[in-house]
Amino acid sequence: MAKQLTLGEMLLEKGLIEKKQLERAVEYQEKSSEKLRMGEVLVRFGFATERDVLLCLGEQFDVPVVDLTKEKPEGDALDVVPRSTARLHNIMPVRLSDGALVVAISDLDLSIIDNLQFILDREIRPVLAPAEDIEQAIQQYYGTEESTVDNMLREFSESEVSYAEMSAYERSSYEMSSYEPSVFEAEQGERGGRKRDEAQREDAAIIRLVNLLITEAVRQRASDVHVEPLGNRLRVRYRIDGVCREVESPPKRLQAPMMARLKLMSGMDLAEKRRPQDGRILMKAAGHHIDLRVSDIPTTDGESIVMRILDKETVMVSLTELGFDESDLGRFENIIRQPNGIFLVTGPTGSGKTTTLYAALHKLNRPDTKILTAEDPVEYHMSGINQTQVEPIIDRTFANILRAMLRQAPEIILVGEIRDSETAEIAIRAALTGHLVFSTLHTNDAPTTIPRLIDLGIKPFLVSSSVVAAMAQRLVRLACRSCKEPHEYPEKYLRAAGWKPEEAAGMTLYRGRGCAECNGTGYRGRTGIFELMEMAPDLRELAFQKAPAGQIRAKARALGMTTLMEDGLRKVRRGMTTLEEVLRVAGGVEEVE
Repeated sequence: MAKQLTLGEMLLEKGLIEKKQLERAVEYQEKSSEKLRMGEVLVRFGFATERDVLLCLGEQFDVPVVDLTKEKPEGDALDVVPRSTARLHNIMPVRLSDGALVVAISDLDLSIIDNLQFILDREIRPVLAPAEDIEQAIQQYYGTEESTVDNMLREFSESEVSYAEMSAYERSSYEMSSYEPSVFEAEQGERGGRKRDEAQREDAAIIRLVNLLITEAVRQRASDVHVEPLGNRLRVRYRIDGVCREVESPPKRLQAPMMARLKLMSGMDLAEKRRPQDGRILMKAAGHHIDLRVSDIPTTDGESIVMRILDKETVMVSLTELGFDESDLGRFENIIRQPNGIFLVTGPTGSGKTTTLYAALHKLNRPDTKILTAEDPVEYHMSGINQTQVEPIIDRTFANILRAMLRQAPEIILVGEIRDSETAEIAIRAALTGHLVFSTLHTNDAPTTIPRLIDLGIKPFLVSSSVVAAMAQRLVRLACRSCKEPHEYPEKYLRAAGWKPEEAAGMTLYRGRGCAECNGTGYRGRTGIFELMEMAPDLRELAFQKAPAGQIRAKARALGMTTLMEDGLRKVRRGMTTLEEVLRVAGGVEEVE
């Protein structure tokens, strides 16, 4: 009897995934603390679509796969399953067949099928459909109340003052007062009871609204949620693929209760409105366990809150997924395997530096290697690595943690960021005493890291002998695979890229026209562009002589360094991204405006 193929083997055999992707998924599944199925891992990493996984599962277990966008559920079947049951289990009744109920589910979970048979007292015949299709079908055929932010906003009355808008002190007084009612209050008791009931309903609606805003942000792959008070309105924006997009926002009168709810969830002081505060929210949204780092600052129009969404599945990527060109990837892997020295990654906030360094640590994480990190904050917890949180309030600074680390006998050290001369000096000395040190620095390009370290007070000979490489990086948006099409760019764009018209004539360049998959933007997902400068003898000599960044850059280019722009243009020629996106991120925008 032939051995039955596993799900991963079936996808590989059908050419739906690559061998390296399957190996990466198996490795992550073994190391992850979550008990994830192979299909879930492959979909999370974007290696396979949910429909491809379901088709293989259906073939494996002889269960049909249905397209709910084309097959309309029968009314009799909808009458059998209450809306609450459909939403709770994320199922969609399709039809009745010989007394049995055909139900669309997104996962062959026998416990769900058993529960449904018990609850509905009816035989259940499962069929498979993507979870997103089931959610849309529930909204379409059962109604959308309580399911979208837009509908939630309609729940709120147009009254100017409500219980939900009270300050924390007023609300506490209102709920917790235990004094005996006066004669006048007794006469108003019935009306007060109605107000209390109405207030409690509205307060519950505020909670649901805030949860929906966060859940929708996760579904749309947002990295940040901005809740910003303006003069006459409250604005909510999601940062998706590095660009802020405004979404349907609550009315201005909900500003106070929303801010109070977010501060309560993140553990902030509700009464403090004069000073900036930081907090943290741990929750599950859209099937993801997420960590939100919350920042609250006072503004002239009220408190502004930004939530950074940290999803550990999105950062645990392999080196091959970062976007390196093959030649740069080989050089990068050689650099991170050096026995000692310091490797610096530079770029602005949000350029993917942490993801790159975590991918490097993940590659180097072995039982025989001790790895220590000092981070502010510890964004993602990695199994097998000792991570330390910076806490300046108790004098646990980067410099102090780094000193203590050297007594722990590590082979590899990660310093989240070099911010001052003290941290820089200790990191350099650690690199010179047999440790491999990774860190980040805020400079615009790779060659500038050398003068920057010298400006921090590090002696040129120490910089020259300790730095093994510096790498600048940015993130560019990928052209949407569903709607990208060939596009002819005006000559000014080609000129900004350094291409002559005759040179560009032989290229096929692309641009996304916008579709439902990419929310009309023409882009979906991001990849890195890199500028990797390895230290060679000539560059070490220039560092020792305190040469300016321009001179170092010229020598690095002569030695074969690829610039950010050049790496971006390589990805443009391959159809991965667009010319205007690379010009926007890597420079040259002013030339085409």
